[in-house]
Parts: sequence; structure tokens; C-alpha cells
Amino acid sequence: MTRKILISFDLDFTLIDNQEGILNSFKYVFKEFNIAEKINDDFKKTIGLPLEIVFKNISNIDPKELINSFRKYYAKKGIYQVVLFPEVANILNSLKKHNIILGIVTSKKQELAKKLLENLQIIEYFDFIIGESLKIKSKTDLNLKNFFFQEYPNYTYFIIGDHTSDRKLAEMLNCKFIGVLTGTHTKEELLKDSSVPVFILDTISQLSFKKLFSFMKGNE
Repeated sequence: MTRKILISFDLDFTLIDNQEGILNSFKYVFKEFNIAEKINDDFKKTIGLPLEIVFKNISNIDPKELINSFRKYYAKKGIYQVVLFPEVANILNSLKKHNIILGIVTSKKQELAKKLLENLQIIEYFDFIIGESLKIKSKTDLNLKNFFFQEYPNYTYFIIGDHTSDRKLAEMLNCKFIGVLTGTHTKEELLKDSSVPVFILDTISQLSFKKLFSFMKGNE
């Protein structure tokens, strides 16, 4: 196979189960700023969105203050309250053997994402790691689009994630999206009104080069 392939993964609820660390970080913020706790199923669906959007929807307090509090707890404790989903390391290793470019695009601060991947001992599999930074603020940031097109022209892109924001990244790049159901979004939500082809997996452990190739050829 000579076609050049790039796979961009989301992080939370795609490669890792980090719900404990994320929710504990929110609880820390709610307690510190005396905000009524709002953690329910609807709130959990906001995990994966930029923190500024989440906090603007639940409080009139300056979101920068809330974000700083969240990240203070997360950097100290939440980052360690995380586990890889089964078979992640084996899948990444297998894909690299096929000379596929692998990357991460996450709503996390970029430096935190790198630290987390180092702690989990999988950072060496990734050719790029992109999180929130001074230059890129969201998964639909035009600077992110420019990064893909300038750094990896003439590649076939696949975006893999659990959230509709990941699908929006795929739509921005006009590429195929692989949704996983290990987050808070349903199959129907990930498929609804999509302008790009979508393939759904129950978990990332079902991903294989064979399935990727089949999806690329339009057989799924």
C-alpha cells in the first residue's frame, strides 16, 4: 500500500479513561468558588469541549479564574487519575509498523497532554501532539487546519474520537471520522447530520489496520 495515511486521535475517552481525574478537577473548582455542583449526564457530555465554553455555561465568574483552578488540581492530581483503554499500546505499535503518521489533537493544554502521554509511556508513538496553546484554541481553529495541510499535504486523514467536536475536526478537514462509544456520546449523536463518512467502533480496541483500510476503500 503506497497511500500516505495520517491518524489523529482524541485523548480523553478515546485512548484513555480520565473521567475520574476530570470530574475531580471540576469538583475542586466548584468547592473553591462555591458553585453548586452540576455533575450529571448532560454535564459529562461537555467533557472534551474547551474549558472556557464549559465554565461560561455554568457560572458568571471569570472563566479564566475557574480554568486556572481546574488546571491547578489537574496538573497536581488529576493527571495521575487516568488509565489507558485496553490494547491501546498494541494498536499504536501495530499502526506504526505500517508507517502511518500518528498524532493527538486534544482540548487539553498541550504541555499537560505531553506530560500525560509521557506518564503513560506511549508518547514515542506520536509524530505530533496538539493541545490548547497560544496559537490553537479549539479543534476547529483554522490554525489547526493549516497545520495539517502544510505539514502533511497529500495524506489521507482519519480523525478518531468520542465527541462531536472530533467529528467537527474531520468535517473541517473534509476527511473520514471514526467515532468510539467509550465517551458520553451515542452512536446516533456521532452520526447525526455528519457531512463526512463516519464509522463507529464500540471501543478503540476494535481498531485495526484491516478495518482502517476497509473504511478507506468505502466498505464500511
